[in-house]
Amino acid sequence: MILVTGGAGFIGSHLLEHLVREKKQACCAIDEFNDYYDPALKRENFAGLKRSVPMLEADIRDEKKVEKFIRTHRPETIVHLAARAGVRPSLEQPVLYESVNGGGTLVLLELARKFGVKRFVFASSSSVYGASKQVPFRETDPVMEQASPYGVTKRAGELYCSNYASLYGLPCIALRFFTVYGPRQRPDMAIHKFARLMLAGKPIPFYGDGLTRRDYTYIDDIIQGVAAACEWEGRFEIVNLGESRTIELRELVELMEKTLGRKAERQNFPEQPGDVPATWADISKAKRLLGYRPSVPVEAGLKRFAAWLLARRKTR
Repeated sequence: MILVTGGAGFIGSHLLEHLVREKKQACCAIDEFNDYYDPALKRENFAGLKRSVPMLEADIRDEKKVEKFIRTHRPETIVHLAARAGVRPSLEQPVLYESVNGGGTLVLLELARKFGVKRFVFASSSSVYGASKQVPFRETDPVMEQASPYGVTKRAGELYCSNYASLYGLPCIALRFFTVYGPRQRPDMAIHKFARLMLAGKPIPFYGDGLTRRDYTYIDDIIQGVAAACEWEGRFEIVNLGESRTIELRELVELMEKTLGRKAERQNFPEQPGDVPATWADISKAKRLLGYRPSVPVEAGLKRFAAWLLARRKTR
């Protein structure tokens, strides 16, 4: 049994589909269905899984409810994806981010220890690298200066995992995700937000000079890496999961224009606090430990995303 927290979210619902339908793996899930974005979208994500995946609708900080659920289903692996996400909102609500991302992770680690879970997979983020100028980012790089409270909470989660691996022998692997996109992507994320606005003939918010670079990783590639981590054996590791290629914001917009057949009208804004100039994953460790091989370049990934979005618009 594999427990997936955040199981109705973007990555969580894709992971559950992969594990249940392709791996024939028994799974259960936890999701709060909070209002960070429309809960109806998360219920839609999970609709096809309702019959096969038991779901606890609860806050991961609710230790009593979560403990009862874990006691009932006895997962051998926990994949912890649930979190308050987003760099910019964390600047406005740092206490909430610490409570959910730090405290919630600690609740799950403690229950994993208590019930003898064999493997804890933690969803970390490229945000832990902050504004590092040393690229590509390697897991051995010093990560002492995160650029946002969100990045700090993800680094704290890694440290908690390391601590539980050391103190209690709980095997933990922290996966640093690099800008995941694809069908069901959160509506506040750049690719989804830009595409909707462009299709509606509205201006897109364009921050800074367009020279910031991101390592965009297609959802299928991320799922490949997370699924492999569900079979990993070890004590503690931190592993990057990215495409290992970067493109500038202005290049991304140009690719989206070609993909959607629409011209983007830009509404210019200054650079935002918390944003970093670049993210770029060195994935040599993921290749070695997890057999990770990303296969969807951003040009192909944007076409798949656009096909999903356009089909979705036709049915609404």
